[in-house]
Amino acid sequence: MTEGDDGLVLTTPGGGRFHFDPGALCLELLTTGGPGPYARYEVLHRPADLAGWLPLSRLRLPAEAVRISPAGLACTRALRDALWRLAAAHARGATGTPEDYAVLNRAAEHPPLVPRIAPDGTAATPLPADGAQLASAFARDAIALLTGPYADRVRECGAHDCPLIFVDTSRPGRRRWCSMERCGNRHKVRALRARRDSAEPSPAAAVPLPPAASPTGSGRVAADRPSESMD
Repeated sequence: MTEGDDGLVLTTPGGGRFHFDPGALCLELLTTGGPGPYARYEVLHRPADLAGWLPLSRLRLPAEAVRISPAGLACTRALRDALWRLAAAHARGATGTPEDYAVLNRAAEHPPLVPRIAPDGTAATPLPADGAQLASAFARDAIALLTGPYADRVRECGAHDCPLIFVDTSRPGRRRWCSMERCGNRHKVRALRARRDSAEPSPAAAVPLPPAASPTGSGRVAADRPSESMD
């Protein structure tokens, strides 16, 4: 992943890169790995990995802004895994389990990151914080999302082979893809190929040749006629 103007730039297993904006801070965390089949995408192996991810996230925090211990990393990963299950459940019209909601609530009990403003009126780096405060920021964002006006717009990408989850904040509310650069474009290419295939005419059916003519009175044999298409 590398920093993008809004959202993240993700790298596929094949080396391709695309922009992905999940629409919420808590859903950005899901791109770092997850439970079950998503464990193979794990990138948060050490506290330094989580610190190094912060500048890429919506928080845009420098890596040294948060002191992350092994326990803080474990808490963030547990929160992320619970959020994966809850977000996927909401995307499918379900509610999730009480155990996963309890994980969010416990993380949210801690004080969150303390925002600050710079003398020029722009956002400044929050006060030095620890991993528990960071996890609280993610948890509170998740609770606000899952209980807010966009709770019914949490969706999975429409591609059958893409598990990415986003919240559709667009005005019409018709977002289908994690990214038009990737899954949206792949869908358009497949649809174009399908239309081309359906528009191509079928090969002309072969018509059996008539039997050879008998010798004529002139002593010549009539030539076989070429086959004709069945248009």
